Amino acid sequence: MRVIAGSFRSRTLQAPAGLATRPTSDRLRETLFNVLAPRIQGAAFLDLYAGSGAVGIEALSRGAASVVFVERAAAAIRVLRTNLDRLGLREGYRIVAGSVGGYLRNTKGGPRFDAVFLDPPYAALSEYAATLELLGSPATALLGDGALVIAEHRRKAALEDRYGLVHRTRLLEQGDAALSFYARTSDIEEGLNGQ
Repeated sequence: MRVIAGSFRSRTLQAPAGLATRPTSDRLRETLFNVLAPRIQGAAFLDLYAGSGAVGIEALSRGAASVVFVERAAAAIRVLRTNLDRLGLREGYRIVAGSVGGYLRNTKGGPRFDAVFLDPPYAALSEYAATLELLGSPATALLGDGALVIAEHRRKAALEDRYGLVHRTRLLEQGDAALSFYARTSDIEEGLNGQ
């Protein structure tokens, strides 16, 4: 596993041992950041179910202003810290050790994010629904204007087109994996009304 582009291009990253954590493939990360390229410079990025931190580190490498990594598995957090240390990263990020649901429910008045990436275990369909419902809740103030929420999931997994105020705008499939892109309904409506 390696950083695809940016200031840490080609640097290798560690992944947690075992099958409990499935890192996002280099190819899928490249696809993701090809879509995010126009909006990543200076962005506030939220990496949920961060695992090794490969996606958030890619965001930092490509110019994101800040990344919050949320991960609860102690082994994954150790690998994430090792990856950040090996790259010499000392600022521009925060690691939240705990559950994604707890973070989303308890973060009040915190940062607003331009991009949110979530990658729970593929088999944990209930995690996808719960996380996307929290992000789509009118009470959630974590999404900045025009923010994107991107879920990596198994291609055959049927995610809903809408979770509260977030609505799927794009689906990209690659091998067995897929990326579903969501935006706030109000942001979509404003875009349509402005055309």
